[in-house]
Amino acid sequence: MSENKRIVVLGGAESGVGAAVLAKLKGFDVFLSDSGIIRSKYKEVIEAYNIDFEEGKHSTEKILNASEVIKSPGIPEKATIVKAIREKKIHIISEIEFAGRYTDAKKICITGSNGKTTTTTLIHHMMKKAGMNVGLAGNVGQSLAMQVATQNYEYYVIELSSFQLDGMYDFKADLAILLNITPDHLDRYDYELQDYVNSKFRIINNLNQENFFIFCSDDDITIRELEKIVVTAQKLPFSIKSKITPGAFVENNSMNINYLGNDFTMLLDELSLKGKHNIYNSMAAGIAGRVLDIRKEIIRESLQDFQGVEHRLEHVLKIHGVDFINDSKATNVNSAWYALESMTSPTVWIVGGQDKGNDYSELSELVKQKVKAIVCLGIDNSKIVSAFEGIVPTIVETQSMIDAVKVCYKLAKKGETVLLSPACASFDLFENYEDRGRQFKTYVREL
Repeated sequence: MSENKRIVVLGGAESGVGAAVLAKLKGFDVFLSDSGIIRSKYKEVIEAYNIDFEEGKHSTEKILNASEVIKSPGIPEKATIVKAIREKKIHIISEIEFAGRYTDAKKICITGSNGKTTTTTLIHHMMKKAGMNVGLAGNVGQSLAMQVATQNYEYYVIELSSFQLDGMYDFKADLAILLNITPDHLDRYDYELQDYVNSKFRIINNLNQENFFIFCSDDDITIRELEKIVVTAQKLPFSIKSKITPGAFVENNSMNINYLGNDFTMLLDELSLKGKHNIYNSMAAGIAGRVLDIRKEIIRESLQDFQGVEHRLEHVLKIHGVDFINDSKATNVNSAWYALESMTSPTVWIVGGQDKGNDYSELSELVKQKVKAIVCLGIDNSKIVSAFEGIVPTIVETQSMIDAVKVCYKLAKKGETVLLSPACASFDLFENYEDRGRQFKTYVREL
């Protein structure tokens, strides 16, 4: 049947190319379309698999005859081609939804506004250390579809953004983790928080009593939503505010995980990841480890030796007593809040980029306590300047990373910190947050 069915893939990067390869190997008539120029590393894969494609345009006559469209997560619903596909009532799915049809592997899925990548890679690290045959996929690593097409894993740890979840219908996690929900990407959800919440909660779609739902019971938005819906999966909450069993909690400066009446306890000082937000991430990973029946010693070792994620509170260098920290992955206000909260010395803060409907007032108190100077980095910094004028004595505007780093170096004194934690998307001046973080590291090293 598949050879008569036409699959059109929108987007020629990691997600789209993986979906196209899987569809081709499954015998579909495949066409890939990208409105921009496809990077050479992806074009080589497309050509190696003899996939029909176009770049620099979307040809409606080649797209609107699809049986099904796989849309890359970066393409918004308001895009002209997506509207045309919707009008034709052609089913649009995500690459994750498509890949899920072709694997029997157990799936550990993680979402949340903050901490997704850290928790996903920590769980993957733990499972690898336990000798499990596991792939890392989704919003991090190689696309799930490409791995399903070319690998044979028994487990996948999958980071899921709200954009990926939006295109998922029949996909089912075996273990679903929701870390937190704070306003983010509201520009993609018509500034309606509930629509964003609905997207995040799609992670529990199709769960049954044999599956598990791990969530933060300290997160007000999550708890409010749980009061409105029925969850059939086994619920395992985690909290630093109250004692919870089964689940995870903090008591006497220790993290305690209770599952099937069996306790696992570890001192917070032993965790390799520091900061309050990372206690939450470590608890979520620890519960997952217990559910997966990973030995306690392996869980403990993993939580002690995990190295963290590039661009997430990554220590770059200390120059003349000034610490430079790369937190480029902080693309929303809440993420920047956690970064600032973990600062222990006067901080020169690089902030700015493409605003996503941010409310900076949530940061006012922390900024007053921690920040000695702000260096704005964006095409339009007016919202940041007006939010922090009168709170921070020094605010400097820049429009390139090299200038931002040079200004910070002049402003910071020995024993202080320069923190790149932008609270914004990167697309006004950079390709993505990785490009932003790598430029930061490059120019710091050149000081």
